[in-house]
Amino acid sequence: MEKMSVARQNSEEIDNFLDGAASFADMIFGFLDGSNESEENSGDLVDHDENADDQEVEQNNLFWEAQRQLLQATLRRTTCLESRIRQATKQALSEIKQCGCRVGGCRNCLQRELSVRLQNAGFNCYICKSKWRSSPEIPSGEHTYLEVLDKSSNPKKGEVRVVIELNFRAEFEMARANEDYNTLIARLPELLVGKTERVNALIKILCAASKKCMKEKKMHLAPWRKQKYMEAKWLGTYERTAAAPLPVGHLETRPQKPKASMLTFDLVDRLPGLYCTPVELVW
Repeated sequence: MEKMSVARQNSEEIDNFLDGAASFADMIFGFLDGSNESEENSGDLVDHDENADDQEVEQNNLFWEAQRQLLQATLRRTTCLESRIRQATKQALSEIKQCGCRVGGCRNCLQRELSVRLQNAGFNCYICKSKWRSSPEIPSGEHTYLEVLDKSSNPKKGEVRVVIELNFRAEFEMARANEDYNTLIARLPELLVGKTERVNALIKILCAASKKCMKEKKMHLAPWRKQKYMEAKWLGTYERTAAAPLPVGHLETRPQKPKASMLTFDLVDRLPGLYCTPVELVW
């Protein structure tokens, strides 16, 4: 009887052990199955991230393509008044060879001569100087440009302002821009002749592009690159002055820029502090 009870007890222990082993095995395989499912889920997350990156790249490409089309359409639209002023401005610039002005910078002298030439061509051309105060968004600054006021093209609309900017492309160039932005800026003309509505449209396109460029590069947009700052240059408060007509024969008698060379460079005149001791030659 004791043997039977011991055998029965041993069999029960073996059964319990086997049941425990089975449950332990189930636990192990269940863990492995769970890990496989987690790996599959992680793979789904990677695929989701890749899809999100692809969508972002596609959206960026669509944005830059839209900006290029908008810019091209805005530059292509032109009126007869703008075309006449642009042609007269280019002709005047080609005639102005050099500037001998040493006071105030050659840009001021060039704007003055160009304004007078456009006046002589029959346009009401003025020199404009915009000036704005600093604000929490943008710093203070000032800018000079030319404008033509026209009243005859469309009397119903009243006075029409046409902005002339000699360095328009340079105003929007950025040192750390990406390739898409540089490609867009390369389409800009250096000489811009356009009505204020056109200038405003260009500012919106270009400032949206600069903001997008800095966002893609994860950089902060400088305050002097913001739309309000650019609008203040050509569309803000400004003072208008008319350039005085130049005397007859001014262009012919205007002093030219001196050209220095190694043969004609006068060290004594240009460097008054340089003293040369005369030397007597003995033969």
